[in-house]
Amino acid sequence: MMSRIKSFFLNDYCILSLIIANALVIFIQEFELKGNFLDYFEPVFTILFIVEMVIKINANGFSRYISDGWNRFDFILILISIPSLAVIFYNDSALQLNIFLTLRVFRVFKFFRLIRFFPNATSLMTSIQRALKASYIVIVAFFLLVFIVSLVTCSMYKNIVPEYFGNPLNSFYSIFRLFSVEGWYEIPDLIASRTTPSIAFFSKLYFVILLLCGGIIGLSLVNSIFVDAMVSDNNDELQEEVSELSKKIESLTEKIEELHKSLKT
Repeated sequence: MMSRIKSFFLNDYCILSLIIANALVIFIQEFELKGNFLDYFEPVFTILFIVEMVIKINANGFSRYISDGWNRFDFILILISIPSLAVIFYNDSALQLNIFLTLRVFRVFKFFRLIRFFPNATSLMTSIQRALKASYIVIVAFFLLVFIVSLVTCSMYKNIVPEYFGNPLNSFYSIFRLFSVEGWYEIPDLIASRTTPSIAFFSKLYFVILLLCGGIIGLSLVNSIFVDAMVSDNNDELQEEVSELSKKIESLTEKIEELHKSLKT
């Protein structure tokens, strides 16, 4: 009996079925149906995931278990979901458990374990990691550009459109929206409606330049460098395989020539 239980929790496809069932239960629960019997399954899934974690730790050892990236991700999510078990011991009138019930949603992120079943998922994740390492300087520089522009824009327009540039944090968010080409014309039009025609003309020109430099050129540059880094990483691996194959062919050719010479003699 115990061996069957262990084999169940050590089988990725069995755990995948639990993850899918848990996600469906949480999805249905969010409709807040009256007399929803699915509420009783909430602690069950939490306990099952805890049992899964304990069995895997006992089977592999904690150091080996935690060394795997997916296991670390699962470990954190299971710890986050443990407070939701308080529903078993308290009711809503005795204790406000909304925060505990909200924490259960984090377990839906276990659904991302589906990624490991995708074809070539490992190579894809490796390519993304390498691309991030190769282009992180450009990404940091882009966010630094957004930070500087947001401070400058905040100092110029915080009294005119405080809903967008009233403080540096709002200004940073508004500039990021502008660079993502989302509603970029609404802000200068609003400024134009609250200022003189000369200031309105300068503001529209200013935001058009920001859109061109940051939104179109800046984001395109970041995207192109990131994609180029991913492609170049794949090309490097391909070149290594080709070079290894060439060496094997050269070695085989040399052996054939030596064999041919020996047969002549």
